[in-house]
Amino acid sequence: MGKKYKESVKLIDRNTLYTPAEAIDLVLKTSKAKFDETVELALRLGVDPRHADQQVRGAVVLPHGTGKKVRILVFAKGDKVEEAKNAGADYVGADEYVHKIQDENWFDFDVVVATPDMMGVVGRLGRILGPKGLMPNPKSGTVTFDVAKSIEEIKAGKVEYRVDKTSIIHVPIGKSSFGSQKLLENFRILMEAVIKAKPVAAKGQYLKSVVLSSTMGPGIKVNSAKVLD
Repeated sequence: MGKKYKESVKLIDRNTLYTPAEAIDLVLKTSKAKFDETVELALRLGVDPRHADQQVRGAVVLPHGTGKKVRILVFAKGDKVEEAKNAGADYVGADEYVHKIQDENWFDFDVVVATPDMMGVVGRLGRILGPKGLMPNPKSGTVTFDVAKSIEEIKAGKVEYRVDKTSIIHVPIGKSSFGSQKLLENFRILMEAVIKAKPVAAKGQYLKSVVLSSTMGPGIKVNSAKVLD
């Protein structure tokens, strides 16, 4: 651990559960890297992801985006190719991108969108894209014939959240340069979406822990009972 990290840790009381506003202020105070750090939210949920009826997955448009330029790959054919290009997709095609990913280990993209009639093609990449969280999915709006709308939402700040096998969701809510107010607004919108996505089969406490941190900073615990305050 470096000197800056150790100094940052001193600003945090490990036994305190902070309000979202307090936690974000602390994240900004402990964000001391020379680059614009990403602020990330880590949620540990009271679900068992081994069961299909306890999966938590969805997408939400953050009002201020994530601050990251998102590169979009679209699998489409016919007039949907031109629609995707006009909407701002970075790459549009079909089999040529399947081969590029399979044969060249090419991953110069952040999100994959596909029209439903292309899922047979995209399905060949399931074992590659799935573990990386890049497989298109109807629940996140990335399998759709309305590719223009999907691309526009992603470019506007749409983020996907998905519980992993350890029952944790990791998702960025912006950059340190956003300031506390914009980060707080993004945080609340995301928390509202995750709370609404609570599976009926989930029993007991849903939000087990809520932690905010910057790329190089320490984790700061948020009081799960006050996430929407």
